[in-house]
Amino acid sequence: MSYKTQMEAARKGILTPQMRDVLEVEKISEEQLLESLSKGEIVIPANKNHHNLKGIGIGKGLRTKVNVNLGVSEDCFNLRMELKKVEYALQLGTDSIMDLSSYGPTQKFRRKLIQKSPVMIGTVPVYDAVVLLNKPVSDITVDEFFSVVERHAQDGVDFMTIHAGLNRAGIERLRKNPRLTHVVSRGGSILLQWMEENDQENPFYQHFDRLLEICKEYDITISLGDGLRPGCLKDATDAAQIQELISLGELTLMAWQENVQVMIEGPGHVPLNEIVSNIQLEKKLCYGAPFYVLGPLVTDIAPGYDHITSAIGGAIAASAGADFLCYVTPAEHLRLPTLDDMKEGLIAAKIAAHAGDIAKGIPGARQWDDRMSEARRKLDWEEMFRLAIDPEKARAYKESVTLIDKEVCSMCGDLCAVKRSREVLEGN
Repeated sequence: MSYKTQMEAARKGILTPQMRDVLEVEKISEEQLLESLSKGEIVIPANKNHHNLKGIGIGKGLRTKVNVNLGVSEDCFNLRMELKKVEYALQLGTDSIMDLSSYGPTQKFRRKLIQKSPVMIGTVPVYDAVVLLNKPVSDITVDEFFSVVERHAQDGVDFMTIHAGLNRAGIERLRKNPRLTHVVSRGGSILLQWMEENDQENPFYQHFDRLLEICKEYDITISLGDGLRPGCLKDATDAAQIQELISLGELTLMAWQENVQVMIEGPGHVPLNEIVSNIQLEKKLCYGAPFYVLGPLVTDIAPGYDHITSAIGGAIAASAGADFLCYVTPAEHLRLPTLDDMKEGLIAAKIAAHAGDIAKGIPGARQWDDRMSEARRKLDWEEMFRLAIDPEKARAYKESVTLIDKEVCSMCGDLCAVKRSREVLEGN
């Protein structure tokens, strides 16, 4: 039997090569995977033109995945550095890379990225439309917007953020319920400007069927973007955000009718006490589609430390059912991230994802921690370094001090509780 998308294959009972990749690393049965893919509760972003891709699943019952954003801007144009970030992110174990380039030869970089990366690649085509067409936003035609989407599809992009739920009704809701920070989504603000200056509906909402045809042809997963996500705690879970979420749920059902895979993007900046309700609302209003959260950041006062604010929110979100975390670096709100910023952001997000997996009982998640605890009981430092989420940093810290007794660390020395209690209770 033939199929165009992973969802169509699952509905026909076909096990694709990408599904087999997922089954190799996830503790889920073939039957469970096919059922969840059929329902839209799991997605496997896998463009047919991304030839070296290793299939990765996102969704119900799977390990929480982590994404790295990178790409050049006009002020920081260094393609060589961005390719270094790609290599480093892959080395550090990212599950996904989004190219958010907004300047220069974007297609050349995108093609190199896809050729180099075995993990899924995402983009936001509306950014590229502004760069590529080099004319006022209001002068971009509907056909031009879709031509850029098609170009990304042909290049092999596995998932695309499309702000299709930001419609006229959402803008009216925004006007009636004023915000502190208005619209903070870059793609959302571009479409807002286009809609207002042309007095027209969002082209991706009005012509959603046209978008589905492209996605179905190349098996692209639509990441329905949250153009009205909150950009500060005060705007979290407000009327405009929920208005858009309702629209995203309706678009999700339309996509599933055409066997197109969907995930939903979420906030943003959210107080700790509202994170769980945000996850519940998405799962309810979007029929269990995988949830891709941007942080969320739990306070607005920590520029330079937003990898921490987002990791706190990400852990809570993952434990409550979020499926995919977008990393946030220490440079958020301040500058384009450096190589070191990227590492800090990715490690923080990976910690948050793993903590969430333990809390929601993902099979096998806790075993990693138990192995680390066993190594600590034995004071087996090499095993501890091997198991550490960042072995290089762990080793550097341990070896930065000259020790009298190398079996212990410099915190306790001869008063090491682990060594002392082991000797008493185990006799060695």
